[in-house]
Amino acid sequence: MNIDFWRGKRVLVTGHSGFKGGWLSLWLQSLGAEVSGYALPPPTVPSLFEKAAVARGMRTSLMADVRDLDCLKAAFRELHPEVVFHLAAQPLVRHSYADPVETYATNVMGTVHLLEAVRATEDVRVVVNVTTDKCYENREWVWGYRESDPMGGHDPYSSSKGCSELVTAAYRNSFFHGMDQGRPGVALATARAGNVIGGGDWAADRLIPDMIRAFSRGEAVVIRSPQSIRPWQHVLEPLWGYLTLAERLWEHGSEFAESWNFGPDDEDAKPVEWIVQRLVGQWGGRAAWHLDDRPQPHEATFLKLDCSKARARLEWRPRWDLGTALDHVISWHRACERGENMQDTSMEQIAAFLRTQG
Repeated sequence: MNIDFWRGKRVLVTGHSGFKGGWLSLWLQSLGAEVSGYALPPPTVPSLFEKAAVARGMRTSLMADVRDLDCLKAAFRELHPEVVFHLAAQPLVRHSYADPVETYATNVMGTVHLLEAVRATEDVRVVVNVTTDKCYENREWVWGYRESDPMGGHDPYSSSKGCSELVTAAYRNSFFHGMDQGRPGVALATARAGNVIGGGDWAADRLIPDMIRAFSRGEAVVIRSPQSIRPWQHVLEPLWGYLTLAERLWEHGSEFAESWNFGPDDEDAKPVEWIVQRLVGQWGGRAAWHLDDRPQPHEATFLKLDCSKARARLEWRPRWDLGTALDHVISWHRACERGENMQDTSMEQIAAFLRTQG
């Protein structure tokens, strides 16, 4: 990643009030970009957005809905973004069972609206649509999924993200290719990441936020699927991939306008129980867990990504192993409990990540 590349770039982050969008917005601010955001209000209280004062260093922070096409187009006309990171989404598997209409409206039509706004704007050069590792048709393979494997999705969330990938491919093939009336075309790519963890995530029905909430209250955390294996990684890992990908799209256009996986090394694809035992030990005190043996909605048991393409062509590879990532999650939340300046803490973790050799 070329740090100087971002200085002065006009960047729009949709979903900047969320966990990943908040960390990305902070990182872009530290690089000197002119960052704007478009999102619904923070989905949780507390939130990274408020605790780390994400909006303080932004050019504009708009609270609006990607399901509102006219509003989104107006934002693009006002902000003139050059680079767009699309992270606005309904991101929870279990919530997608409760409200599939909202999930599809946000994750599928939200993508359509975003790309329509891009079509109506001459300034945009690069778009990175962030989806998920769950977009693949999961066959419970022991090997990682490659970018060429078919889209699928058992639950509404996973399916909606597979649909978002298909929408992106259709727009790229139909509207965003080559030169457009003598100016560079829009370079459009998708990014698929694993289960991200990090400080400032308070989402419901996510393993580590659930654990930290329970530990903070002195309660045992309830675990649903201790043997399920996920590609765990610190949130900064895929964000580094997104930033690197955006640079390549700017510099080389269609050569990199495709889908990309960003996941951990194979040894960091761990079962839920491994994470639980590690965090119980790190937190100390009365931290404990027990199994929820009630029937649960379907979720994949085994999921892993093959990131060979990103390693070979983007020279991207994980920097922090899972143990180091968990250490940073705990230290962030401990600092938050002590009432420290969480924007400073977050920026310090970004700086520490950049100092680590990949």
